[in-house]
Amino acid sequence: MKDTRRTRVVLGALLVVALAMITIDYRGGDDSPLRGLRGVGAAVFGPVERASASVVRPVGDTFSAITDAPGQQRRADRLERQNQRLREQLRGAGLDKDRSAQLQRLLGTAGTGGYTILAAQVISAGQGFEDTVTIDVGSGSGIKPDMTVISAEGLVGRVTRVGPATATVLLATDQTSSVGSRLEDSKEIGIVQGGGRRGLGGQGETPLRFQLLDAAAPIHVGQRIVTLGSQGQRPYVPGVPIGEVARIEQLSGGLTRTAYVRPFVRFTSLDVVAVVVAPPKKNPRDAVLPPKPKPTATPSASPSASPSASPSPDGRRPSGSPSPTREPNAGD
Repeated sequence: MKDTRRTRVVLGALLVVALAMITIDYRGGDDSPLRGLRGVGAAVFGPVERASASVVRPVGDTFSAITDAPGQQRRADRLERQNQRLREQLRGAGLDKDRSAQLQRLLGTAGTGGYTILAAQVISAGQGFEDTVTIDVGSGSGIKPDMTVISAEGLVGRVTRVGPATATVLLATDQTSSVGSRLEDSKEIGIVQGGGRRGLGGQGETPLRFQLLDAAAPIHVGQRIVTLGSQGQRPYVPGVPIGEVARIEQLSGGLTRTAYVRPFVRFTSLDVVAVVVAPPKKNPRDAVLPPKPKPTATPSASPSASPSASPSPDGRRPSGSPSPTREPNAGD
């Protein structure tokens, strides 16, 4: 179509008519005089509009997806990082709660024994032939070789090597470990030796052995053992719980008896420990051991203690109760 003055006038007139019709239809609402014309337009142009939308919409959606893909990826990455942080916070809260409980028990053990301690955390386990762990305190914190290491449950081992910020602990389960020890109650002396890594595998064996110096000294299963202490209180301070006797082995003709000891400490799950930096002023002996379980009370067999044997308030025995047996005398 040529752009002439006439076509411009016609186009302007059509635009004015269209605007007038739109205004009349909008103001009229449902009662618009152009309602019929609106229905005719919908019937004529509706299919065309739907067909064009079915073609244009997928293309538009694809284009929007392509242009918005970097933004969607950034949002997904941001949400993933937020979820990861939340998971770490929840995990850290659980670990902090557990370590706080371990530290509280550890402080209770140290207070009972009179030990001055420096708390530490196990950060790695030895991979060589020795049973060792590494803790996160060293010479910068006042740690020295041959200091006792304990947990809330009892003896862990002794410090062997010290660095500026870390230290190596030889566990009591190591085959080269020997700890002067004492039985509770009887005070008999012996030596606890490590059984090595094989003793940590379960299968009924224990990772510690206890040899009594006196082969005739009494010992029984369930008896508990504490450290005897060392000269100058290093490497072992006295009174630290070690474990309880699980099995006793008597060798024929032997000068000593060997008991297999179940340790109080779980060496496969060490976490919060403490280095004893100053020994107790006096030997705590058995004070650090947990209280013994009370024996189960058994009912008395005495007839007088049985409720069924007690007489009724009127002096007669309850129905069904056995009559008292008369003691025989010399005239019977």
